[in-house]
Amino acid sequence: MTRTVTAELTPTTDTTPAVADVPARDKSGAHWVVRFPGSASLDDLAAGFRAGATAFIGAIQAAGGRVNVVATYRPRERAYLMHYSARIDRGDLAPGEVPRMTGVNIDWVHDTPAASKAAARAMVVAYGIVFPPALTSRHTERAAIDMTITGMNGKTIQDASGRNLAIKKMSDLHAVGASYGVHKLVSDPPHWSDDGH
Repeated sequence: MTRTVTAELTPTTDTTPAVADVPARDKSGAHWVVRFPGSASLDDLAAGFRAGATAFIGAIQAAGGRVNVVATYRPRERAYLMHYSARIDRGDLAPGEVPRMTGVNIDWVHDTPAASKAAARAMVVAYGIVFPPALTSRHTERAAIDMTITGMNGKTIQDASGRNLAIKKMSDLHAVGASYGVHKLVSDPPHWSDDGH
């Protein structure tokens, strides 16, 4: 006599989703500007450059000048958004050709080319971009500062070696800044860095 044995199968639990959860990409536009915020604090600069920038600004203020710091450290994600929004706005690059960046879930392509460019333009305006922003810069390396300096014409300032120098025009400050290790990028009015770039 043949006995039939019926095996009872225990169901397994499969926790793997059938379709991977992929977050929807967020369309480009001015709302991106508040993400990945930059800094205007000297505390966010690299130690060596921070010391020089702090001393240079202190010398300007001691001489009776005024300094308004606009930007110091810029996260790489912010640099990416600034760089490519400006390129799309200028017509240098098609929105669909912008390379992806890990952690920045932006969709540069809108329903029409005009809409894509308008969104990029809105970002450029919201960022206050005047000069084409670099993808990698001294800002992303914590080694640059954008600042507006006023009230120095006709003043005397002390450089890093202790010499008193007369400032007859704003460009006279370039050599003073260099003595503190803060070098002027002449083509970009507010920009100073550790190497002049």
